[in-house]
Amino acid sequence: MKFIHLSDLHLGIRVSDFSLAEDQRYILERITGIIDREKPDGIIIAGDIYDKTVPPAEAVAMFDDFISGIAKRNIRTFIISGNHDSAERVSFGSRIMDASGIHFSPVYNGKVSPVVMDDRFGRVNVYMLPFLRPSSVRAFYPDEDTDSYSSAVETAVRHLEIDPSERNILVTHQFVTGALRSDSEEVSVGGTDNVSAEIFSEFDYVALGHIHRPQNIGSERIRYCGTPLKYSFSEAGHKKSVTVTELLKKGELSVRTEELIPLRDMVELKGSYEELMSKSFYEGTSYIEDYVHITLTDESDVPDAVSKLRMVYKRLMKMDYDNARTRRQNIISGAAEVKETDPVKLFGEFFEAQNNIPLSAEQAAFAEDIIKEAWQI
Repeated sequence: MKFIHLSDLHLGIRVSDFSLAEDQRYILERITGIIDREKPDGIIIAGDIYDKTVPPAEAVAMFDDFISGIAKRNIRTFIISGNHDSAERVSFGSRIMDASGIHFSPVYNGKVSPVVMDDRFGRVNVYMLPFLRPSSVRAFYPDEDTDSYSSAVETAVRHLEIDPSERNILVTHQFVTGALRSDSEEVSVGGTDNVSAEIFSEFDYVALGHIHRPQNIGSERIRYCGTPLKYSFSEAGHKKSVTVTELLKKGELSVRTEELIPLRDMVELKGSYEELMSKSFYEGTSYIEDYVHITLTDESDVPDAVSKLRMVYKRLMKMDYDNARTRRQNIISGAAEVKETDPVKLFGEFFEAQNNIPLSAEQAAFAEDIIKEAWQI
């Protein structure tokens, strides 16, 4: 049974105040072409359909066009909400759409029933688990361990009642420990949103969303397909693709990718102003149409550099300097350690630095409760 695995469309996103609507519409057309060529049995969209919980009308219309096209092709489609989506909005009308073969994950209610498909090797059970916070699971299993993202997702998965003798697919949207992140993703301080890959040991394939770089976690059985487009310059070196997964008999899995070529690329250029404005540098390239981050190496600032550069690079998103002055000014210590610090511990360090006394046990407990409530942990 063949599936095409997509995620993190982020329809409606703006990067550096540039709308990517035209690029997104183009890439959805390319994906539709791959669908027609591959003729899959199912399509998986593993969350973050939209970039905002209340998406712009243009983004909703774009997704409606895409899904309507899939429905006309009679391909079973499995869609879950991600952390950028509103689970309630995504699930609206899901019971009606089930009849057309377009399956949206409902708002999590403690129970997830699989959608069952059959082929010559038997049943394939597709479980759709939308993005979960610990508070989402705690509401239905108050007596179980749901203090962390990992324990909460483990609790939710344990209650799926999986038959390990059959082939089982999980579609979910979480940060699995070990995944390589990009700048365009939401990052939790201290890695509090980490989920252990061991939780998914009984699944034949785990179709993940949330992380923008395509990658396997441990093996090809647990996979992020990545975004269809680049959404930050930290992704400039990535090759975007869709993942094509085939489940044969139990225990046999084939995973490959189909590359996606964008309408416009996202590139980083570095050099002096004179070098980058020379026709010999940019003529015959796609740079004048691409989304560009330029780093100037001139020792003196170029007056009105952004406006001048945009005469050639009209989609210049970001410009900065790399010279002796900026290298002196941009030495920042401790940034890496902050990302790895538990948020409660980080607040305690801040409190002590401000007040010259540590948090009391009562204050620490209060801070922890506030942080958990604010972040819905």
